[in-house]
Amino acid sequence: GYFNYGNRLQNYALQEMLKDLGFEVETIINDSLQIRSEGKRKIERIKGKSFKELYLTSIKMVENFLYKNKLDRQRSQIFRDFSRMYLSETNYAISENNIPSNLTDRYDYFITGSDQVWNPNYREGSSIEFLTFAAPEKRISYAPSFGVSEIPDVYRDSYSKWLKEIPHLSVREKAGAQIIKDLTGRNAKVVLDPTMMLSTEKWLSISKASPNKPNGKYLLTYFLGNITKERHKILYEIARNNNLEVVNLAQVKDKKHYLTGPSEFIDYINSASVFYTDSFHGAVFSILLNTPFVVFNRKGKGPSMNSRIETLLETFDLES
Repeated sequence: GYFNYGNRLQNYALQEMLKDLGFEVETIINDSLQIRSEGKRKIERIKGKSFKELYLTSIKMVENFLYKNKLDRQRSQIFRDFSRMYLSETNYAISENNIPSNLTDRYDYFITGSDQVWNPNYREGSSIEFLTFAAPEKRISYAPSFGVSEIPDVYRDSYSKWLKEIPHLSVREKAGAQIIKDLTGRNAKVVLDPTMMLSTEKWLSISKASPNKPNGKYLLTYFLGNITKERHKILYEIARNNNLEVVNLAQVKDKKHYLTGPSEFIDYINSASVFYTDSFHGAVFSILLNTPFVVFNRKGKGPSMNSRIETLLETFDLES
């Protein structure tokens, strides 16, 4: 996915960690699943709406198509440029119905992780993220996340089967270890996200300042969930009281900052006076870069995705 900072940066971190161990590393591109999931979510969002609600929704969808989609294409290109510069990606893509016949013979090991590759809401119970195309002895998981605290019944049998076939299992949060215990009876190790395996100096070496970065002090936000009116009011009041400019990295209305790449993301956090976020990797980089930060629970529809942040804060005695 060429749209999420944590996705790109954990990919880079795992690659560099493995290179330090003496391996050559490639990231296999996984095609099409996110598109199908997003389409499914859009259909679910309009189910049961009244005619007036559908009308207003259609107006909003047109506005999004004309404005947000254009911005997202620009933003995606920025993320692709980062990937071309720092990641060794394959020149081919795989999907459930398109696995090269000799793929398992091309590599000594296959690692799945470290983002939400096992989230059933995003991946629709796909088997690819469980490495079912590879010889069983070559399968490894490093710090993958389920992103949820329990697996829907429709996926439980397949998840149980696929997890049992991975000989080397680790996960990113305690809730994930409990899911594996419930589904397979196995004990999976809870390990650090790979972004925390690289030094601060290593991260700063690939960071760069955005031309839109404020000259003065600023309050930084990165919210993947909804920013409620109450939260918005609180944040801007804090900014006013402390003479801080507000920089929003994930809000389309803040266009100049929305078009920010992963390298600039690191620098924005490093230079911020204070950082407010509901993002796991937002919290990670605040810790790595010693930036004062406040974590919010993510607001939005669907099951809670806060377990991995809770595990992170607990690990570093930062629950407050």
